[in-house]
Amino acid sequence: MFAAAFHTSRHYILFTAMACLCVLLGGPSYAAGADSLFISGATYYEPGASGPGWAWTDAGHLELNGYTGEAIGADGDLVVTLTGQNTVVETSAPDVDISRCGMEVWSDLTLRGSGSLVATGSQCGIYVSGTLAVDGCKVDARADGAGIADARVAGVIADGLVVRGSGRVVAAGAGSRAGVRAYGVCLLGGVAGGGAAGQLTVDASWLDASGTDGGIACLGGSLASARFVAPAGGAFGAGGVVDADGSVAAHVTIEPVDTTVSAGETGGPDVPGDGPSAPGADPATGEPAADPTTNPTLKPAAATKTVTTTTVTNTTAAKSSRPKATPTTSSSLPKTGDSHWIAVSGLLFALGTAVLKAARRC
Repeated sequence: MFAAAFHTSRHYILFTAMACLCVLLGGPSYAAGADSLFISGATYYEPGASGPGWAWTDAGHLELNGYTGEAIGADGDLVVTLTGQNTVVETSAPDVDISRCGMEVWSDLTLRGSGSLVATGSQCGIYVSGTLAVDGCKVDARADGAGIADARVAGVIADGLVVRGSGRVVAAGAGSRAGVRAYGVCLLGGVAGGGAAGQLTVDASWLDASGTDGGIACLGGSLASARFVAPAGGAFGAGGVVDADGSVAAHVTIEPVDTTVSAGETGGPDVPGDGPSAPGADPATGEPAADPTTNPTLKPAAATKTVTTTTVTNTTAAKSSRPKATPTTSSSLPKTGDSHWIAVSGLLFALGTAVLKAARRC
C-alpha cells in the first residue's frame, strides 16, 4: 500500500512540476510598444496593418519605405526604420488631435535606418513626450508657426534628444503671431524624467538647429566626438545653447570633431534641409524626387490643440488627451513571444510524458 501511495504521489509531483515550468517558462510575453497607431488618416489598434510606403510590423516597430502622406502618431514606444525618402505633413482633418505636428509619439521614439524623413507641421515637425533618438538616418523637422499664438513652435519638441551613429538632423522653427517662441529644437525635460530630461546628446553626428528665439532650448547637454561650429565658442548655458558672451544663439551647428569642412559648406557632408532645396528636390537629401508633387508643403493650421507652456522649465508642454478615432479593421498578428511559448510548452509536455512513462516502469 505504501508503495502504491508513493507511486501515486510521485505522479502528482511530476504533474505539479510540469505546470510550474509551463507558468515560469512558457507564459506568453508581450513586447512593449505602441498601443495604437495613427497613419494615413486612420487609427489602428493591432499591428499587422500596412499601406503604401508603411508597415506596422509589431507593436514597437513601424517601417517607412517611400511613405508620403499625412501625420503619423503613436501611443507608446516606437522604433521607426526609414528606407528611401519619406515625408509626413500635418493632417488636414480638423477633428484629429495631432493636426499641428507632422509626427507625434507619446513615449520614446527612435528613428533609424538608411533613409530620410522630412516632417513638417504648423507647431512642430516632430513632437515626442519622451526621448527622441536619431540613429544614423537623416531627419529634417520644420514648423512655420502658421495659426499658432502664445505657444512654443519648433522643428523638434521633445523631452530629450540624442543624435548618434552619424545621424544628421536639421530642425527649424518660425512664427510671427503674439506670444510665439520659435526654436529649432525645444527640449522640455518633463514627464519622461530620467537622465535624458531636457538634455541634448550628440555623438559623432550632425545637428543644425535654428529659430528666432533660439536654435536649441534645453536644460543641458553633452557632445561626444562632436563640437560646436556655430556659434563660435558655443556652450550649454542656462536654458539653451549660448555663444561666447552668453547670448542665446539663434543658429546652432554641431558636427563630428574629425570633419574638416562644416556641414552644408562646399566639400562638406550633405545635411538634410541645409538651405533651400532646388525645385523638385527632396529636402532631406537635396536630390531630385521621383515625383516632385510629393514634396511637403506647409498647410494652414487646423483649429486644434497647442502646446501652451511659457518658459523652458522642468515641465512638459500641456497637451490634451487625444480622442480615439474610429478604429480601422486590420489583421491581427500573434503577440511577440507567443510562438516561443507554444514551442516551449510542447517540449515540456513531451518531456513530462517521457518522465511519466519511465515512472510507470519503476
